[in-house]
Amino acid sequence: MFGYSEDQIAQFGLTFGVGAFMLYMVFIIFQLARESKAGRFGTFVLFLALGFGLLGFVAKGLIKFFLAGT
Repeated sequence: MFGYSEDQIAQFGLTFGVGAFMLYMVFIIFQLARESKAGRFGTFVLFLALGFGLLGFVAKGLIKFFLAGT
């Protein structure tokens, strides 16, 4: 499609699509904390609990990057 292989399109979607989705999830967590009037500690707990999966996904990518060398 448009001169790109399926692998290149999938890599682009994984890099930018999932990255955009993760930023949107951070926005949702922030909105949830703000609308519930969670305060500083409550906001921290929300980001810690709900954002832990995002952190794991980023860590997996970094580990893969450093081990593969690409």
